[in-house]
Amino acid sequence: MPDPVINEDTAIQVASLFEALGDPTRVRILAALIDGEANVGDLVKKIGLTKSAISHQLRGLREKRLIRSRKQGRHVFVAIDDDHVTELFQRGLDHALHG
Repeated sequence: MPDPVINEDTAIQVASLFEALGDPTRVRILAALIDGEANVGDLVKKIGLTKSAISHQLRGLREKRLIRSRKQGRHVFVAIDDDHVTELFQRGLDHALHG
């Protein structure tokens, strides 16, 4: 088991991660991406917010390194960045549903 005492920089990074997960819209976006990548238009349809609102939240998720994006022509596709994010999100969702 890792040493529970962590340095200040690591504590800031972990707090930033949970801060990103503290917004219901960002959680809904991650839920929409759990099965794979989507473009912004897909997210607008799934979540029911404006393109501007979705783009704003995606920017924050990208800055926190929770999602990655790629451009294909005029479309931007986003996906959860790695398996750690997926696992953390799934555990949080499981806790909420069964807690």
